[in-house]
Amino acid sequence: MAYDIDMIKKVYSQMAERVNAAREATGKPLTLSEKILYSHLWDGNPTKGFTRGKDYVEFSPDRIACQDATAQMALLQFMQAGKKNVAVPTTVHCDHLIQAKLGAQFDLPSAQKSSNEVFDFLESVSNKYGIGFWKPGAGIIHQVVLENYAFPGGMMIGTDSHTVNAGGLGMVAIGVGGADAVDVMAGMPWELKFPKLIGVKLTGKLSGWTAPKDVILKVAGILTVKGGTGAIIEYFGEGAESMSATGKGTICNMGAEVGATTSTFGYDESMARYLRATNRADVAEAADAVKEHLTGDAEVYANPEQYFDQVIEINLSELKPHLNGPFTPDLATPISEMGKKAKENDWPINVDWGLIGSCTNSSYEDLTRAASIAKQAVDKKLKAKSDFGINPGSEQIRFTAERDGLLQIFEDLDATIFTNACGPCIGQWDRSDRKGEEKNTIVHSFNRNFSKRADGNPNTHAFVGSPEMVAAIAISGRLDFDPTTDELLNEDGQYVKLDEPTGIELPPKGFDVEDPGYVAPTEDGASVQVKVNPESERLQLLEPFEPWDGKNLMGAKLLIKAFGKCTTDHISMAGPWLRFRGHLDNISNNCLIGAVNAFNQKTNFVKNQITGEYDGVPNVQRKYKAAGIPTVVVGDHNYGEGSSREHAAMEPRHLGVKVVLVKSFARIHETNLKKQGMLGITFANENDYDLIQEDDTFNFIDLEEFAPDKPLTIEIVHADGSKDTIKANHTYNQPQIEWFKEGSALNLIKKQNAA
Repeated sequence: MAYDIDMIKKVYSQMAERVNAAREATGKPLTLSEKILYSHLWDGNPTKGFTRGKDYVEFSPDRIACQDATAQMALLQFMQAGKKNVAVPTTVHCDHLIQAKLGAQFDLPSAQKSSNEVFDFLESVSNKYGIGFWKPGAGIIHQVVLENYAFPGGMMIGTDSHTVNAGGLGMVAIGVGGADAVDVMAGMPWELKFPKLIGVKLTGKLSGWTAPKDVILKVAGILTVKGGTGAIIEYFGEGAESMSATGKGTICNMGAEVGATTSTFGYDESMARYLRATNRADVAEAADAVKEHLTGDAEVYANPEQYFDQVIEINLSELKPHLNGPFTPDLATPISEMGKKAKENDWPINVDWGLIGSCTNSSYEDLTRAASIAKQAVDKKLKAKSDFGINPGSEQIRFTAERDGLLQIFEDLDATIFTNACGPCIGQWDRSDRKGEEKNTIVHSFNRNFSKRADGNPNTHAFVGSPEMVAAIAISGRLDFDPTTDELLNEDGQYVKLDEPTGIELPPKGFDVEDPGYVAPTEDGASVQVKVNPESERLQLLEPFEPWDGKNLMGAKLLIKAFGKCTTDHISMAGPWLRFRGHLDNISNNCLIGAVNAFNQKTNFVKNQITGEYDGVPNVQRKYKAAGIPTVVVGDHNYGEGSSREHAAMEPRHLGVKVVLVKSFARIHETNLKKQGMLGITFANENDYDLIQEDDTFNFIDLEEFAPDKPLTIEIVHADGSKDTIKANHTYNQPQIEWFKEGSALNLIKKQNAA
């Protein structure tokens, strides 16, 4: 039986009434995304239609999922909310704090020892507040959610940007910051600007070397890293129905890399098969009873241009396998063109590592397709020229894959089987084969390939592909290898060609596992003690942020003018910094250390306007804070792209930054700034970015009149006494302005609970 089956049945029992009310309110047929959104309104049945990309709407999500790195800060905040239990089903998954190095048998015990106090904290706080807890080694959050909690037509939020993976089972699943999750845990509505809709019509059928991963690699090339911002991507058509549920999950997962709010597919037989295979026949039966409401209306898919804001059509029968990268997930290159492109750009041809796994591609089907290539290599007397690493998605997948002989195939090719965890995908990788900043190439089946992300080396050229393509390239050891045409020289001196991969959608003997790693919370957690050592360097109880004083902000200094791409990895790095995710002051020592200073093109090297000297960003900001001087961060387009980590908003807030002024924001980061009481605003004229000088002082001369849809006026005072006056736009509505006034959204929740 499924977890929370009564909740799922309740959602389905209301769906017909709410969908019909939404059709009447909007006066048109509905996409699947609209059906799910309108059936999850906080106020119940829809009474009016909402304007996409404009109206802020309050929703009632069905459940929440948190990974261990972000759960620490989320639950530290929830502890301040004054609640006895979470208001909706919630789970915590320990997958980020496990470093890949020698293999699972060594790495997991090492993580359990080094992060013991964090895991103990998360287990105890989960036990106290009615939260399901998944132990270290249980698996990667999004694969575990797909196997246990995702259900067609549901809405969930998660404190990780790849929560969107659950779209593979027909959910609207959205990555959020921890403060958003805390609202919902505390029984409050969750607010989202009603998304625009991008429809992707899939025709034909995948075959040969082309995989579901290639669909999203192609879409990323079309939309770019910000083309999906503020939109839900909805896939439909015969091609969509021909793919497995886990293949759909892969596509939805990497939709985060184009900035999409989420991605989803309509309910079909592949989802029903997956639900039954993962011991959720009860969910499949309930979904079958309302299946007409779990996909878009026929009129929508027949005439998509009338109902979506943008339509993309991809013929899967003609789609070619791709590799995307380096340094950005939207640089899409068909495999057949990679050799030429690599030569033109001087990308290192020799591939040092091939890595398979992450929440994007670690399903049973993924492993079978990659294993089919590895088996050929063994049989055809080929050895992998690159190092090879595998991260199974969950203990259930690992156990089943081991039972079915898949892991042995990889080990026969000298692959390292890492823990069922994120590992190299998020920078949790002790890469022993390279030191320093040597230029090199890796290929992986992950979702992100930003500079420094996997191993901290800015010169590691990371390319994203399907598991089977990663396996083939790792065997060849070359980036320019095209398995559809090229041959390899084996140990007998013979040239051999790899056959097309084959995969198994679901294990013929069924899934099996001895200990999935789940710990259910006690029914009454009132007596459970959550202990945080005051001397801990890993955990720190939070203090509320100071409310706004109601006055114009005057005399603010420039902390940094960030040049070019500034992702959450640049603002708050992962990797070794993950260990401080529960200690706000300690992790603030990585604040903006990866951002490039526009005035000297260096990282972590900015001017202190008090002394005139240069120092690291956190050091300079701490001196401004000690002197009582407010500061401003200036940025470029899509500022805060990437992970949902709210630390990227909390760290500058904790250190005394008041304003982030950029050309444009990534959605989650903008919301995170608002939740933490920051002023996140955009240049009304993007060219005004060029006016900002290194010694500038900022006066926000009409902040006292802060109101929805009213631009703010900023007086920029330069070192020579000259001034520029510019306008800045914002997207704050009145409730969000109240967050700003109170100092944070959490402060407002506490105030309301106390009233």
